[in-house]
Amino acid sequence: MAVMVRRIGLVFAVLFLLPLAAHGGWWLSRDHARSWADANWSSAGLLPQATREPEAIVYVMAGRTGRWKGIFAHHSWIVTKAKGARSYTRYDVVGWGRALRVNQYAPDAWWFGNRPEILLTLRGAEAERVIPKIEKAVAAYPHGGAGAYVIWPGPNSNTFVASVAREVPELAAALLPTAMGKDFAGWPIYAGAAPSRTGAQVSVGGLLGVTVARVEGLELNMLGLVAGVDVLRPAIKLPGWGRIELGGIGRALASPPRS
Repeated sequence: MAVMVRRIGLVFAVLFLLPLAAHGGWWLSRDHARSWADANWSSAGLLPQATREPEAIVYVMAGRTGRWKGIFAHHSWIVTKAKGARSYTRYDVVGWGRALRVNQYAPDAWWFGNRPEILLTLRGAEAERVIPKIEKAVAAYPHGGAGAYVIWPGPNSNTFVASVAREVPELAAALLPTAMGKDFAGWPIYAGAAPSRTGAQVSVGGLLGVTVARVEGLELNMLGLVAGVDVLRPAIKLPGWGRIELGGIGRALASPPRS
């Protein structure tokens, strides 16, 4: 029994604690906004003007969270634009007041001074097909009211995006391993299809679990931290660092968040 406990402890240290500690040291060595008021929340200029995009579009986006929380996690959100619409609609969940917000920020706004990234883009007929499903899933999200947000293990901003992805599996490929809260699917336990519906997931309150699916790959969740591998889009997944495309470690280190 003692040998098994030591082995489990070693696996936890190698897969979870060491990568997280390394990322924490690197993250804290960078300059970041000191407070909410000091941070940049303006548009990062990543998305084209909606009036210049006649077709329907869906984006899933994410930005590192602020201050020390950036060691662990990204904040995720969804942006849509119907065919012919002259503006984007942004959906995300925040931790104050009413949790579910619509157009609270610019569609591609910096998040706490950290430059966002586009995780997934759907265009044309595919976007037209999924936008009504997204709108329906957003309207049905059960944790959108005041006081419903729980930073850890969820339901939080990433729980929201994962919840929509469970209804719109075309979005599931965008779920980052650093989207802490994405594996929270209610208490006490969830056992069923992965968000992509290409495999299975078991999760105990978002704190302990495993996902095995064609789209998500293999993910091990311990205390909300995720380690794993992606075979479909070759990458390793490490706590703190997130997805590291095979051969892309240098690019990951060379492209730090900007404040």
